Amino acid sequence: MAELKSGRIIKVAGPVVMAEGMMGARMYDVVRVGAENLIGEIVELRGEKASIQVYEDTVGIGPGEEVVNTGAPLSVELGPGLIESIYDGIQRPLDQLVEAQGEYIKRGSAIPGLRRETKWHFKPTVDNGSEVVAGDVVGEVQESTLVNHKIMVPAGAAGKVDGLKEGDYTVDEIIGGMTHADGSKTELKLMQKWPVRRPRLVKQRLNPNKVLITGQRVIDAFFPIARGGTACVPGPFGTGKTVVQHQLAKWVDADVVVYVGCGERGNEMTDVLREFPELIDPHSGEPLMKRVVLLANTSDMPVAAREASVYTGITIAEYYRDMGYSVALMADSTSRWAEAMREISTRLEEMPAEEGYPAYLGARIASFYERAGRVVCAGSPEREGSLSVIGAVSPPGGDLSDTVVQATLHVVKVFWSLQARLAQQRHFPAIDWLTSYSFYKQHLPDSFDDKQMGKEFSEMVQQAMTLLEQESQLIEIVRLVGAESISAQDRMALETSKSIREDFLHQNAFHKVDTFTPVEKQYELLKLILHFHQAGLTAIDNGIDTSEIFKLPVREDIARASYIDNNKTEQVIAIKESIDEQVKGLYEAVTS
Repeated sequence: MAELKSGRIIKVAGPVVMAEGMMGARMYDVVRVGAENLIGEIVELRGEKASIQVYEDTVGIGPGEEVVNTGAPLSVELGPGLIESIYDGIQRPLDQLVEAQGEYIKRGSAIPGLRRETKWHFKPTVDNGSEVVAGDVVGEVQESTLVNHKIMVPAGAAGKVDGLKEGDYTVDEIIGGMTHADGSKTELKLMQKWPVRRPRLVKQRLNPNKVLITGQRVIDAFFPIARGGTACVPGPFGTGKTVVQHQLAKWVDADVVVYVGCGERGNEMTDVLREFPELIDPHSGEPLMKRVVLLANTSDMPVAAREASVYTGITIAEYYRDMGYSVALMADSTSRWAEAMREISTRLEEMPAEEGYPAYLGARIASFYERAGRVVCAGSPEREGSLSVIGAVSPPGGDLSDTVVQATLHVVKVFWSLQARLAQQRHFPAIDWLTSYSFYKQHLPDSFDDKQMGKEFSEMVQQAMTLLEQESQLIEIVRLVGAESISAQDRMALETSKSIREDFLHQNAFHKVDTFTPVEKQYELLKLILHFHQAGLTAIDNGIDTSEIFKLPVREDIARASYIDNNKTEQVIAIKESIDEQVKGLYEAVTS
């Protein structure tokens, strides 16, 4: 490799700096720019000239200042201490920056991602003298009450381990070593580094045929996502994209959650930082933060760091996936990430494509989502991990023909379409049941613990969707000629569809019970509504007027069923008996 040399700034254009004299530089090398040592990354090379995207404010930087090449790509530190941490887009710990510098981050800050003073108790899981390869688990650290952190052999290493010993270590202390076949040695530590733009290696990719439960009824029942799946949530301003992302991050059935606030408003990230430490994980009863990593790169932070933040987040997520965990990553929002790419591309004077975005936008979005998946992890013992990626998209004016939306839809398998009309009707989540879809849906019924329930649930959802589609056709007729002009069976279909929308698909994110619904309760709620529909149709066949059916007191019980305690589904089942009793009372009234 050519000798690395320091260069000099010859041009500054916002977050992009051009430097000359960068002999030996490579694409994506990290550099330090100017007297304040601003962090940057080389994104273009032309001879000895390099274009650098700087992850900090470049105000005051001018031609002639020095640019120092570190010779290494942008990497993150991976090891114990990631869980419960709050980072910016390039893995600088915000809590430590506040302690060291106050409320305003100084430029050129270089606090490492993992605390160097914290000691972790390490337990070896292999004997000294054992042959190991990259990805093998050599020990464990109890990182939090919910996460047992696996210490793995770093990439490219293979040989015999020696010197492993149980004890308390910091992340940069040596816990043992490896002797390679050629006699060379490698030191083992609790921490390893990984370039953010390079996907971590896996042994095998598996079919995404296991459901990822989110506790959100419209998602789990109608448009589910698989473990290792990809999904996008597009919608105009005010339709609840961020609340959907927050709900998924809070309640998703994943071992580890990585939440990336990428270019969104600071108050939205503040809500996350305030709420998450106070929430209890419904799956374990432990504080939710015991399995969460947060990255905050809000809209008032440097635009270039926004572009890096999604890569930082997905690299951390891949690391926990490689331990054999189910990991969910939320990116809010990938539109802001794309806008950052557009700004950098403009500063680099690249030829723009549609809407001014760079021509490689689609390839970048695809390469990001393709890092999701359900996999057999590299190394031993054999373990299965998954990384599910859910990205919010913020198209201008809610236009789904937007370039970023279309590039995303070409890659992801689940589309949750948020509609302004539903939000204006106060129907949340405002996911449109007629335009959304999930390509995983047909593969997931067999993934339920109770296979029969999964099959029956799938059939009930299909029946509910048929009723909702029927409603969309009937509603136009009713507007024109009135409800009296349609058949009693159609009026019953309209009433049931209304119940499906208001009592099942509508969900209150701020209600302590309704915010999360276990799949068993979802099954009983939908079964209850459809049981009422079937009982109503039978009553109509026996001469009962629909107005009498709609006035039954049990309708109020059905409407309130979603607020019944999640551990008391027998109360939901009991409402079905009330339906039968009250409909029977109608028969008796008619015959008498």
